[in-house]
Amino acid sequence: MSAIFSQSLPVFIVLTAAFGICAWLSGQAMANGWRPLWVALFYAGLIALAHRFLLFALRDASLLDFLGFVLSLIFFCAIAWFAYRKRRADRMVSQYPWLYQRAGLIGWRALRD
Repeated sequence: MSAIFSQSLPVFIVLTAAFGICAWLSGQAMANGWRPLWVALFYAGLIALAHRFLLFALRDASLLDFLGFVLSLIFFCAIAWFAYRKRRADRMVSQYPWLYQRAGLIGWRALRD
């Protein structure tokens, strides 16, 4: 377990929170610029790489730990995906109020005539 989380749990939590905010902001930025979702997920992958590297550099976590990287990748991709979908739903509803209405937290649907 220490290979995944590093030797210090507080450092892991702080780094994960900081990079989680980065993933959230990158998802929102891609949705704001009308970029495709795969670009936000690509940036989340880069964030996961940086997260693993800083855990390796600061607290002796294993750099090449596949499970740790996959867990980071899934976590940051989920955050970026959610931020992307929420911001895209906000944009669709606010920019095209005559066409769309909210359908939940991350969705929209066409208005009925």
